[in-house]
Amino acid sequence: MTNSKSRTATGGAKRHLVVIDMQRAFREAGEWHVPRYDEAARAIAALSASGMDPILTRFVPDPEEKGSWSSYYDRWQSMRLDPADQLWDIELQGVEVSGSIDLPTFSKWGEELAERIPVGEEMVLTGVATDCCILATALGAADAGRYVTVVEDACAGQSDAAHDQALVLLELLSPMVRVVKSDTLLG
Repeated sequence: MTNSKSRTATGGAKRHLVVIDMQRAFREAGEWHVPRYDEAARAIAALSASGMDPILTRFVPDPEEKGSWSSYYDRWQSMRLDPADQLWDIELQGVEVSGSIDLPTFSKWGEELAERIPVGEEMVLTGVATDCCILATALGAADAGRYVTVVEDACAGQSDAAHDQALVLLELLSPMVRVVKSDTLLG
C-alpha cells in the first residue's frame, strides 16, 4: 500500500546547509585530528557561496561528564578541556560564522535543528567526522522524518576507510538519506 504523500526524493524542498563541528580541535594535529579537514572545508565554503546559508554546530564538552562520558574522556585525556578553550572555536575560511548550536553530544540533531528544519525539508549535512558526528546526526534527523543529504566531499572522517564505511552505512538508509558529491548540488 502506498501513501499518496510518500516521496522518493526531496523534490525541490527547501535545503538547509548544516555544518557539523568544523572546529580547531579537529583541524589541528592531536588526538582528534581529521586528516581531510581542509578538503571538506573547501567544499563547505563552495556550498555556502552558492547561496545556502549555513547552520553551524560545535561539539563542546560538558564538564560534568555524565554517565559514560566520563569513561570516554578517560580515553581522551587531552580533550578534557574547558568549554571556552580556543580548540572548540569554529575554523572555517570562506564561511561567515554568526553563532552556532553547541552540544556536548555526537549527534547535533535535537530541538534547535528540528525548529530550523521542518518536516519535509532537506538537511544538507557536511562537516566532521563522517564516522561519528555526521553519522549520529543523520540517523537522528532521519528518525525525525527529515530528508538528509550527506555531501561526501564536504565531510571528512578519522581516516579514509572510516569515512568510506560510514558513507556505505548511510547509503543503506536511502531514500531518507542520500549521499552525493558537492558538484551534484552546485551543478
